Amino acid sequence: MAFPLPPALLNNPLLDQSLAVLREYLPSPFPMLETIDRRIPVPFKQLAAEAPLNRLFAAAITDGEFDDFEGRRIRLEATGGQPGITIGFWAGRLRILDGPGETTIRGSLGAFRMLAEQRQDPDQLFFQRQLVIEGDTELGLGLKNLLDSLEWDFRSLLR
Repeated sequence: MAFPLPPALLNNPLLDQSLAVLREYLPSPFPMLETIDRRIPVPFKQLAAEAPLNRLFAAAITDGEFDDFEGRRIRLEATGGQPGITIGFWAGRLRILDGPGETTIRGSLGAFRMLAEQRQDPDQLFFQRQLVIEGDTELGLGLKNLLDSLEWDFRSLLR
């Protein structure tokens, strides 16, 4: 169970400096995450991720916002190649798939978080190369534009 941090800790310069030191000197978590990611079967990933994704984007799916992505495969990867997830849209639902995508959007976890929280303009994230599109760039840009236009309701994930 996660406990929220007190507001005094959220904007604490000492905490920010401590986290910066930890990020600099601790080894990267990506090799461990890659190992875990490879060992988790796709059905478990589907079970863990599909329902929350479909709840998060339920209004947009109902409104037909994802219809242009029907039958398409998009891979999202953390910098370093893995871990990643391939997402498709079939029969009115977002699906977790195994294998590569027609397009790959790659970036740091922080860049994906800024995109999801809409804290920074997505175009800036791409122009600054914090997020990179490879493969079918038209498909990747279409997804970026869709995600930028949506209101994300993270409270739906708690239901």
